[in-house]
Amino acid sequence: MLSIRQLSRSFREGARVHRVLDRAQAQVAAGEVIAVTGRSGSGKSTLLNLISGIDAPDAGTVEFAGAAISAMAEPARTLFRRAHIGFIYQFFNLIPTLDVEENVRLVLELNGVRGREAQARSRRVLGEVGLAERAHSAVDQLSGGEQQRVAIARAVVHAPALLLADEPTGNLDEATAREIIPVLLSLARARAATLIIVTHDAALARRADRVLELRDGRLHETAAAP
Repeated sequence: MLSIRQLSRSFREGARVHRVLDRAQAQVAAGEVIAVTGRSGSGKSTLLNLISGIDAPDAGTVEFAGAAISAMAEPARTLFRRAHIGFIYQFFNLIPTLDVEENVRLVLELNGVRGREAQARSRRVLGEVGLAERAHSAVDQLSGGEQQRVAIARAVVHAPALLLADEPTGNLDEATAREIIPVLLSLARARAATLIIVTHDAALARRADRVLELRDGRLHETAAAP
C-alpha cells in the first residue's frame, strides 16, 4: 500500500548541508499501524511531509495505492492529499473562527460533499469520538483532549486510506493521552486505514503493529518500547 524507496532530503543551513533523510526505505501494508520513533530533529516530521506530498524529496520515491506521490506536481499532490490522506497534528490546527462541526465538515466540502450529507457524516464521526453534544461549540471552549478528538474526527471524516499523525499525544497530559490513543486506533482500524504515527510516547508505540526508528537518515525496524 505504501512504498518508500531510497528517500533522501537535505536542507541548507548557511554553508552547511544537513542531510535529514538518506536513502530511507520502508514498505507498509494496507491497514497497518506503524509507529515512527527517533530522537528530536531526526527527521520524523520531514518524513511525514514527504509521504503526504507537503514537501518533495531530493531523490527517491513515495508511492501510495499505486500513485507516485513524489512524482506529482504540487497542485496534484494537494488534490491527492485532500482526497486520500488524513493528517493529525500535535497542536490540533483547528480553525478558531469555525465551530466543532464546521471544522470537521470543511474537509468534506473541500472534497465536494456538501449539504445534508456533509452534516450527517460530520455528526456521525463526532459521535464516534464522543463529541456529539459539542457540535456547535467554539473550539477554543474545548479542553486539549477534546480539541484533539475534533482533529481526529476531521482527519477521518472523508474516509482516507492513509492517516498520518505527528505526535498526536505530544500536547496532552498523560491521562488525556491515554484516553486519546484508543480513539485514534479504533477509528483507523474500523476504517481499515493505514496509520503512520510519529511519536515519543512509548505507550502509543506499543499499540502499533510495527515500530520503525528513524536513525542516521534511515528507517530501522525495532521492537516496541517495553
